[in-house]
Amino acid sequence: MKSKASAPAKVILFGEHFVVYGVKAILCAIDKRITVTAEIIKEKKISIKSNIGELELECDKRISEINSPLKPFYFLANKFTKNQNCGIKIFVESEIPLGVGLGSSSACCVAGAAAISRLFKKTSKKEILELAIEAEKTIFENTSGADCTVCTYGGIMEYGKENGFNKIESEPNFHLVIANSNIEHSTKSVVEGVKQFKEKNEERFSELCNKESKLVENVLNILKENNLKELGKKISENQEYLETIGISNEKLRKMVKIGQDKSYGAKITGAGGGGCIISLTDELNLKETMKQFKDENYECFSVKIDFRGLDTF
Repeated sequence: MKSKASAPAKVILFGEHFVVYGVKAILCAIDKRITVTAEIIKEKKISIKSNIGELELECDKRISEINSPLKPFYFLANKFTKNQNCGIKIFVESEIPLGVGLGSSSACCVAGAAAISRLFKKTSKKEILELAIEAEKTIFENTSGADCTVCTYGGIMEYGKENGFNKIESEPNFHLVIANSNIEHSTKSVVEGVKQFKEKNEERFSELCNKESKLVENVLNILKENNLKELGKKISENQEYLETIGISNEKLRKMVKIGQDKSYGAKITGAGGGGCIISLTDELNLKETMKQFKDENYECFSVKIDFRGLDTF
């Protein structure tokens, strides 16, 4: 018996880092996907194949003993093969660049939770999300669940530490050009750097949080109007705040400048220090924005909002 599921990647549009200190963040799913195929096998083992490597282990190993980025899949498969006289074979296909802040691990957990659980029972999206967050905690212990949530339900959502998740019903029609810096970075060290900035500049940081909070509230209204020029201004304004808290560098600054030249606005997305920047475009300036990055030899691609979320088939 086989089961198949796919889930989209995501970007943070607004609020990264500030969300840790109580400001809302706005995330959206994008139309690059991870597809997971799961199959019951007779041997009592769990076999995983993907473009980031392979893992094959007997069932019932301790998760703490497994040192592999594929361990969320093992966790999920092991959970469902307990007290079953079978194993699971898993195949992972990805359109998402790994480790650059586009939610590849969350999409893996969501698609994996759906494909694996549905070998044994008909699980709802809510149950799949709960499984996915549980699986993601095997690699990111303090995950908020925000990425898994937007990968499950698709579209745009706001997330805040106090009130959790709220899906934004607007369906704006824009493209994002995502350019990859190919700089390796540690999210943990960047987050620690922001914390140090806050401790040294309490008053300035509080002022930035207030500005970001107002910006996010404005963006929620702009999204309803599908006003790309105004949205682009807010994206570039958000970038100024991210520069101030120290998550940029010379290469990212150069990339943002390239992005802002022809698009409506550009900023870092995710932790910063490396990873990707996003540029807001539509049909009028998409090709020009892509060409500018390619002329400077930056790896880039365009995406639209994914409103489908999790797919099972």
